[in-house]
Amino acid sequence: MTTKRRGLVLAGASAALCMSPFDLPAQDQQRVQGANLEEVIVSARKRDESVLDVPVAINVFTAADIEAAGIERPQDFIDLTPNMSLVQTQNQGTSFVTVRGISQARNSEPSVAVLIDGVLMVNPSQFNQELVDIESIQVLKGPQGALYGRNAIGGAIIVNTKRPTDTFESSITAGYESGPGQRLRGSVSGPISDTLKYRVAASYFETDGYIDNAFLGEEADPFRDVSTRVRLLWEPTEAFTADLRFNSSQVDTQALYFNITESVNDTSLPVRVNNPGVDQRDMYGVSLKLDYETGAGTFTSVSSYDTLEEILTGDQFNFLPIPESVLFPFGADQAQHQYLDVDAISQELRFTSPAERRVRWIAGVYGIATDRFISTGNVFDLGTGVVPQVRRQPLPLFNPQFTYLADSQDNFAWAVFGNVDIDLTSRMELSLAMRYDRDERENTTKTPAEFIPASLVGLAQPGQVRKHTWDEWQPKITLRFKPTDDSMLFAGYSRGFRSGGFNQTGVSAAGIAGIDDLFDAETANTYEIGAKAEFFDRRLSASVNAYYTRAEGSYFFVFDPNTSTQNLGNLDRVDYQGMELELKAALADGFDAFLGLGYTDSEIKQSDRAATDVGNQAPLVSEYSANLGLQYRRHLGETLSVLVRTDFEAIGPTWFYPDNATERDPVELLNVRLGLDGGRWSATAWVKNLTDEEYNAEWSPGPQFFPNPGYTNNFVFKALPRRWGVDLTYRF
Repeated sequence: MTTKRRGLVLAGASAALCMSPFDLPAQDQQRVQGANLEEVIVSARKRDESVLDVPVAINVFTAADIEAAGIERPQDFIDLTPNMSLVQTQNQGTSFVTVRGISQARNSEPSVAVLIDGVLMVNPSQFNQELVDIESIQVLKGPQGALYGRNAIGGAIIVNTKRPTDTFESSITAGYESGPGQRLRGSVSGPISDTLKYRVAASYFETDGYIDNAFLGEEADPFRDVSTRVRLLWEPTEAFTADLRFNSSQVDTQALYFNITESVNDTSLPVRVNNPGVDQRDMYGVSLKLDYETGAGTFTSVSSYDTLEEILTGDQFNFLPIPESVLFPFGADQAQHQYLDVDAISQELRFTSPAERRVRWIAGVYGIATDRFISTGNVFDLGTGVVPQVRRQPLPLFNPQFTYLADSQDNFAWAVFGNVDIDLTSRMELSLAMRYDRDERENTTKTPAEFIPASLVGLAQPGQVRKHTWDEWQPKITLRFKPTDDSMLFAGYSRGFRSGGFNQTGVSAAGIAGIDDLFDAETANTYEIGAKAEFFDRRLSASVNAYYTRAEGSYFFVFDPNTSTQNLGNLDRVDYQGMELELKAALADGFDAFLGLGYTDSEIKQSDRAATDVGNQAPLVSEYSANLGLQYRRHLGETLSVLVRTDFEAIGPTWFYPDNATERDPVELLNVRLGLDGGRWSATAWVKNLTDEEYNAEWSPGPQFFPNPGYTNNFVFKALPRRWGVDLTYRF
């Protein structure tokens, strides 16, 4: 960051610090009296309890936090969470979450379990979506598989939407942003009868985009999203509740606007693809949660069905106009396509004992069946128009299709789990948990014979079926001690697991270092100690923790141009160690400050891919992260208040591949929000990335042999520049 930009950041922080304290708005129902911090209740252990009592490193965003910070997509709350990052690249469904170094890659299982209203997200392509009508977001760090199961190897993200209300209420928000674009959000809730309530929320967002395509003279990233959520809550008796939910999301945007460069820090190249392509993602889901309370405890059933379909097309290597293409001597360019279709049905049954007992326990079973199809391919781009949208069948060979790969998967995973919390004394608690996961996968090659790459002929054939099963026990033990009512110490051990999967059939014959037909499962053993406390009559809260993780089978990504395959491999062993410190302070009435610091040191200890990997940092790991937030709310009259909020984020050096070939320099971002609230209405002006920091969101290694030996053809994907907007809200 330049000296001028650093000055802007410091000036923004200083301006907020110099404001005079005034009384809180009388209508602010999210805070207790005076300058105290609010008490936050969480459900991290599937019970309602104070965040101070939970022996887990956890970040919580309440409805008030979500509104004040302008949290509308996952990127927004991840930016406010230390030791956590999100890489958005390639297309809408490709986003990588990294928690304490545990990361993911293209086509891999996610690094965190994501649950929306208690329903586990079945595919990582669902993660990057609009957060509409949200009540709270809880981010749990460290393996959480004992309670949250598959893919909770790095942690869990628990999203709760707002419940239907007993009385009618509604709101609508209209916004304009710098794309230019417009946003419209709204919700309506109320009773249908004495026992049945409803809530409906919807969101529409459309923008021309923010990243220039210099060749086409338009933006490379136009975006349109339409999302809806419907919830029906039936409570015929005090003991029984039925919660039915439906959600949908349709996204229409573009993708694959990469640049080719040697260094991840090179942001000088403009996007110049001649084929803008398409990226269309449609998601639908329905779930039913049943709760029945008895004297012995609560029986819960969670059933869900999810479907996702995404088609994307766009330019291909080397992502330049046809006259500058590597294939121009042949009179053509190349373009690419990918189609993903996923359907999943899941069921969870669990029994939870009463919370007030000395010994509390949870026991349950879980199952999920997934049907997944994916096809990828390359076509000739003759400059005659949009790339054809290829799904389950290729176009004719060389007219214009010249590569096509397709696989279908039939997966079934099941688990049994249990958790026991025992009060050893009035101030000491022992928690024991165990989960067994078994993931059975079957992959069928759907590539037609004429498209089997020459290097794989004889090793792969249409209809070829591969099967594999991964399973793992995931224990967790935690000891919690409360020296006082306002403090807590904890120490624990936990084991996380995520399943392996299939690369393209026969790809091992291509001789890619560290790549086989299968990529294996990953396990992580984590040891952690931590402390939480509140001081000065709840004017200051603090949490600190330190951890050590030994991971076996960590993923890394490789693109192979010879077979046009996207592949995953495993690093034999990676060690992660680090710490987190978080402070929240009510400096005065209406004036709050937030500080979060995270540090992760990763080291590759063993690697069959290359001996030179040993000693390097793991892929997608940022060495440190820091968050500083300042929020000031002043009461201007009986119903009018003003809100000023600044959020500063610093992301440390980041590596993207096991050989540490390139390191991204630190990134520093500043967001600012200014709002007026008149009770029934509010108006907010906001700026994201105020200093217009230029950086690349991702660097991925590309082919090294074409167009000439020794030339480095690595892919970079631009991050978003400065954006600003205005939102107006009215509450009925």
